[in-house]
Amino acid sequence: MKLPRLALALALLPASQLLADTFERDQTLKLPDVLISANRQVEARNDSSAANTVFTREDIDRLQPSSVTDLLRRVPGVQVGQTGGRGSLPGVYIRGTKSAQSLVLVDGQRIGNSTSGDSNLQHINIEQVERVEVLRGSRSVIYGSDAIGGVIQIFTRRGGEQGLQPRMHVGVGSNQTWERSLGLSGGNAQTRFNLGASLDETAGINRTHESYPSDGDHDEYRNKSVSLSLSHALTDDIEVGANLLDNQGKSAFDNPFGRFDINTFESVQQQPYSEFSVSSVSSYIDARINDAWKTRVEFGHSENREKTLDKLSDERSVFNTYRDSVNWQNDLTLDERNSLILGGDWYEDRINSSTAFDEDSRWNRAAFIQHRYQADSFSTELGLRRDQNQQFGSQNSWSGTFTLPLNPDNDVLLTYSEGFRAPTFNDLYYPDFSNPDLKPETSKSYELQWRSQLTQSSRLEASLYRTDLQDAIIFGSNNRPANVASARINGFEAALKQELFGWQSNLGVAIIDPRDRDSGHTLARRARRTLSLDLDRQFDRLGFGASWQAVSSSYDDENNQQPLGGYALLGLRSSWALNREIKLELKVDNLLDKAYSRALYSHGGSQYGYREEGRAWMFGVTWMPGF
Repeated sequence: MKLPRLALALALLPASQLLADTFERDQTLKLPDVLISANRQVEARNDSSAANTVFTREDIDRLQPSSVTDLLRRVPGVQVGQTGGRGSLPGVYIRGTKSAQSLVLVDGQRIGNSTSGDSNLQHINIEQVERVEVLRGSRSVIYGSDAIGGVIQIFTRRGGEQGLQPRMHVGVGSNQTWERSLGLSGGNAQTRFNLGASLDETAGINRTHESYPSDGDHDEYRNKSVSLSLSHALTDDIEVGANLLDNQGKSAFDNPFGRFDINTFESVQQQPYSEFSVSSVSSYIDARINDAWKTRVEFGHSENREKTLDKLSDERSVFNTYRDSVNWQNDLTLDERNSLILGGDWYEDRINSSTAFDEDSRWNRAAFIQHRYQADSFSTELGLRRDQNQQFGSQNSWSGTFTLPLNPDNDVLLTYSEGFRAPTFNDLYYPDFSNPDLKPETSKSYELQWRSQLTQSSRLEASLYRTDLQDAIIFGSNNRPANVASARINGFEAALKQELFGWQSNLGVAIIDPRDRDSGHTLARRARRTLSLDLDRQFDRLGFGASWQAVSSSYDDENNQQPLGGYALLGLRSSWALNREIKLELKVDNLLDKAYSRALYSHGGSQYGYREEGRAWMFGVTWMPGF
């Protein structure tokens, strides 16, 4: 089945048939109007109860983002903050929740670091990405722990059906930045594959202002990435496949806090850098038992490894985490109006670290069920999940959605969902800075969505929501974590997609009020207002685009004593297809050379903002020879 035929089929099929026909998943990953992450099955985006944003490979090529985090800044309700260097850990805040309260998947596999809870998204090379799906709001019934704020799923590049399609990309830009990638994809009616490799390098910039002399250098970054996808239809009803993504390299960063010297009892300068590796491998068996029953089994393994060293001393630290997982899901079509999802999960986390933890492994197993009813005038979705964790015991999660179509072009959705986050190994077992008696963080969310097809080329999606967090984990005055905080997050977000006078526009707006319920303070590093606008137009072989991102002021600390100024950034991009095989690309980010900071640091008793990159350009050539 070729892609245009598949798109037409998806548009004409009713939802029940669409749920059953998932054997072209590799091909549906190329379509903008389907969704996989919400229920781990192919469905029309408009049929999903989750507020969602989808970026296809076509979107990525058009927008020319420098990284996955650069792409995520365009999602309404998502904010990204980074400290010191391209390879430094980003804070990804979905609907005001922190990074560890949102789940990140690569081809269905969790890649979060089980020691800190972060996912190291900054290391995933955008050239190896086929698709990014962002779900806003809790999906704990389907995914369990960590999916309080939402879910980000990254799908690696996929192959086509006929023949071979090689590709090569070379780019050069500001600060001695180089991008190089090679790829080969192809297949036939039964087998599809993609193999890709990338190398990104940059000299970086000096991220700090006042600091130790050792921090005055530029913070270089190097990332080698390899991806592989392979799928094969054994019969008309059975498909098997495997996916691999491996990113590894070296990242320098500044440390204005210094290193504590036990001989002098003073802080001394460092020149730290890390050697990192973020990888995921998975395999699956997809089978249609009969017209009403489809089953899928996935096996996965992910690793998050980091070794931190210092050029000025022998100091080093190692934090390596490993995860094995199995997921089994059954999609049942009971009749024309009723469908059911039944499944089970198991995963185990392990640690190999230079720091001795009291415990270095734990498992989690779960069962879940979700029922969907489709009537003529409304639909409902009700789900329940029970997790059993080796450390914190059992946890139940509920969710329910009521959908009311006002007319063929307007839907209203009411959703209630629960979420939770299991404490990390650092929270529970880190020597002298942990608390083994911690309970999971929990949440309750309420959401009202409105989806409207304004015209044939204009669509509006808007959400009002409230999230209540209980037993939030924070560090107290004794430098140990405790379940002492609660938070309330109210928010509004809207996404408008339309075409005017040949220009394609995507507007995202978000307004949030994230507060600590005990102190009344705004949660740290959460701006109350964000806006993202992308405009693009194609003139035959010549394309033009512009991006504008605006972020209001926020606070760097929980006590709201250290303000961070708001900012607005303008970027321009262009592409020119010389012929069917060669395309030139040019972009300029932060065109107005705006100075801004997303985080602060302390040095010498004063606060300073980490530098962000000023005006930066990138020129690239993509060659896709035809056979």
